[in-house]
Amino acid sequence: MWDSSTFLSALTPKFYVALTGTSSLISGLILIFEWWYFRKYGTSFIEQMSLAHLGPWLGGGGAGGYYDMNLTAQEHQAWFGRCGGAEQAAEAHMARAWRSRSPGARVAAARAALAERADCAAALLLLAEEDAPTVLEAERVLRRAWRAGEAAWRARGGAGAGVGAGAGGGARARRCAAVLAHVKRRAAMCARRLGRLRDAARMFRELARDAPPALAPLATHENLIEVLLEQRAYADVQALVSRYEECAASRSAVTVYTAALLRARTAACAAPPARTAADLAALEAMSRAVEFNPHVPAYLLEQRALALPPEHVVRRGDSEALAYAFWHLRHWRHVDGALRLLAHAAQATSSRPARCLACNACGDRELLGGRGGWG
Repeated sequence: MWDSSTFLSALTPKFYVALTGTSSLISGLILIFEWWYFRKYGTSFIEQMSLAHLGPWLGGGGAGGYYDMNLTAQEHQAWFGRCGGAEQAAEAHMARAWRSRSPGARVAAARAALAERADCAAALLLLAEEDAPTVLEAERVLRRAWRAGEAAWRARGGAGAGVGAGAGGGARARRCAAVLAHVKRRAAMCARRLGRLRDAARMFRELARDAPPALAPLATHENLIEVLLEQRAYADVQALVSRYEECAASRSAVTVYTAALLRARTAACAAPPARTAADLAALEAMSRAVEFNPHVPAYLLEQRALALPPEHVVRRGDSEALAYAFWHLRHWRHVDGALRLLAHAAQATSSRPARCLACNACGDRELLGGRGGWG
């Protein structure tokens, strides 16, 4: 019978040197490949594989839930709905694409729409989101969709299309504006993933200023806040957060927790005589943030595992907390003492009675499924 102790005692130091060298070589090759892949495609190969393939396969489900997909389909049909006219055949294909649950069927319908009309911006948008294998390829398709969408928008009269136009012409102009705004937002996201922060910030600023009012739920100012935090442009972040905090309807986990993070940064940079007062101000801001959404600290403090967030979130719910922590945890780690202050604020606030709405819990359960503690 094979004796493991005899085998191990027979190994010489040369074996351990070779084993260590081989493992170091393999680790170095993986690191070099990861660096090259990130520089070329803007994302980690291992992260992309685990989130897009291994996670859903091991979890027994898709990357996105049916409820999340249904909300997306409803929004797309409302924003990009059929308006008739010469584009009716292509729009019919896209209507089927938005309603379909199968990614293959959606891509096939988008390709059929492109066959009917080569400059169908909505079809190019769908292909960039669901068919492009890399961020770089998605950006290339989005640039093509941008040109097509801008040409269609200008053909409808641009910003003055609603003046002197009929109901049908105004609806088509609004549809073109919605498609163009979505394309620009996705292009800005690609620039952010590829590390071109200045380009991403510029595009998000333009969207926050020029996007149609109907697309306010996209909350492009939240994307802009995240990019500015990555740039360490804290003065710009403060001005942006102050503007949106004044309006109760636009308050979200991004705005209130970013305000608390800025307070923590001020406390970290304060001189020792003023440090205590700055810490108290930061704790007060964090307590307000925890009261707004009590689910966030568990994710930021890594007491609950992060997962790929859904496309839609429930305000003040667990899904919003997951999405915020997924994109902003790195910014909290960068500010010295911020997580420590958050832990104190969360501990002090946990003794107060929770005021979670039942409708929030139902929406989170539908959006997150087995993620985020909803089984």
